[in-house]
Amino acid sequence: MTPAAPTAAIRQLAALAQHGDLSTYAHQIQRLGGCERPIRMEGHRLDVHATTGEIVREIADRDLPAGQLLIRCNNRRATRCASCAEVYRKDTFHLVTAGLSGGKAISPAVAQHPRIFATFTAPSFGPVHNRPGGGRCRCGRPHPDDDPALGTPLDPDRYDYRAAVLWNAHAGKLWGRFTTYLRQHLASRASISRSALRHCLKVSYAKVAEYQRRGAVHFHAVIRLDGPDGAEDTPPAWATTELLTDAIRSAAQTAETPGPVLDGHAYAFRFGEQLDIRPIRSADFAGTSELSSRAPWPPTSPSTPPREPRPRALSTGPSATRSQT
Repeated sequence: MTPAAPTAAIRQLAALAQHGDLSTYAHQIQRLGGCERPIRMEGHRLDVHATTGEIVREIADRDLPAGQLLIRCNNRRATRCASCAEVYRKDTFHLVTAGLSGGKAISPAVAQHPRIFATFTAPSFGPVHNRPGGGRCRCGRPHPDDDPALGTPLDPDRYDYRAAVLWNAHAGKLWGRFTTYLRQHLASRASISRSALRHCLKVSYAKVAEYQRRGAVHFHAVIRLDGPDGAEDTPPAWATTELLTDAIRSAAQTAETPGPVLDGHAYAFRFGEQLDIRPIRSADFAGTSELSSRAPWPPTSPSTPPREPRPRALSTGPSATRSQT
């Protein structure tokens, strides 16, 4: 009988055994920081000094344990790699905190700039099981927090799955439209042109996209007004938190992005009616309706998870009477 071919794991163990000393391999594993899906690289690498041309370091796969270089996957999804996702989350937290309170070469004076935390939800694609403020779903019974029915359609036969899928595919484009409209509405409220706005105001933001329980993408965003040179530049006196709030609300209601034409229906997408906008104050002035600049990132808002929004017409053209909810 012919012996079975060695598995990949056995071959790797045999290669490691040839090194005798496993300390270098242990060092590689330690540098991964718990990465669950490391990238295995093979080949040859030269690090050359940019000025002198001197070879600073040379790495060849044949000299590495098991003949491979292991590096972190740096995946942002916790379902793929919890370790790398946690590193990314912490980095994001510190960057956003610096943009709110100062740090990382940003002056603490940035905390005086108008800042808003906003949640942009998806439109309705049909009623789903949820946990409204009253505690009882439309199906007539309350749902515990871990109920798998939460977010699923009340009537699967009438739920618009196609529009839900298309929404997720076009949500990023809609956000891009919103940022363009926001600058337009800020300029309009300041009674200046868009070109003039660029010379006196800069809009800075950090955005996180998440899935609601019903599987629809929604956005959390911190939006800040700066002077034309960014975080270190004080915005003009007329650029107030109230003006920013009003411009965000108006731009979110106006922004629209076209979708495909399927079966004679032209799709177009807007944000849902639920739009949560809250000023971000300093930690000393945080109130019940405001967010502290020291709040976790992304902060939790009343819209997460939101109650199911009311249906909103999204179609244009020949099928304008059809409600893509």
